[in-house]
Amino acid sequence: MTDSGVTDGSDLTTVFLVDDHAMFRAGVRAELGDKVNVVGEAGSVDEAITRIRLLRPAVVLLDVHMPDGGGQAVLAALNTELPDTRFLALSVSDAAEDVIGVIRAGARGYVTKTISSTELADAVRRVAEGDVVFSPRLAGFVLDAFRDAPAIPSADPELDQLTPREREVLRLLARGYAYKEIASELFISIKTVETHASNVLRKLQLSNRHQLARWAADRRIT
Repeated sequence: MTDSGVTDGSDLTTVFLVDDHAMFRAGVRAELGDKVNVVGEAGSVDEAITRIRLLRPAVVLLDVHMPDGGGQAVLAALNTELPDTRFLALSVSDAAEDVIGVIRAGARGYVTKTISSTELADAVRRVAEGDVVFSPRLAGFVLDAFRDAPAIPSADPELDQLTPREREVLRLLARGYAYKEIASELFISIKTVETHASNVLRKLQLSNRHQLARWAADRRIT
């Protein structure tokens, strides 16, 4: 497989399926047929993380809701680690909070399971090429969410170290939010919030939330 995620000797996009229902995975494989190259699949988050790291597909078709954390857990583990792999959510849910949550976590698109096989194959190819793809009406959820999100001004090199998600966590920590409240606000797990908070403290060379609150107050980050 080449670095672009296309198998040598083929122009088919390589795809990895993540869904906890084996029958659904089999159905997606059958529906996609020879339109893409399905190189692997997984039924749990841990299995998905391990196999995606090994196979490095061009696109991961990712279920949002699974018993062990779902799509956001896979994204949290792999999104920054595998910059050449793109993630496309494929879910039965069209709830705004699900759409916004996985997009904020790093997915490049979100389509529902009512999509046709031809449309799904096209969505996979478009995501592999760098496009952002949504089922009809879902894009409005994301546009509204990001339009209304407050921006944190970047005033110094220390702040520039932080990723956009770490800045969101920093802003809420500075406001005094508990981890559980931050998780609810950002549609991510408490464990993911803890990871981001730890990264923020490490990058800013701070020891605790009290120091972080003072650091943010000095820069008027609220």
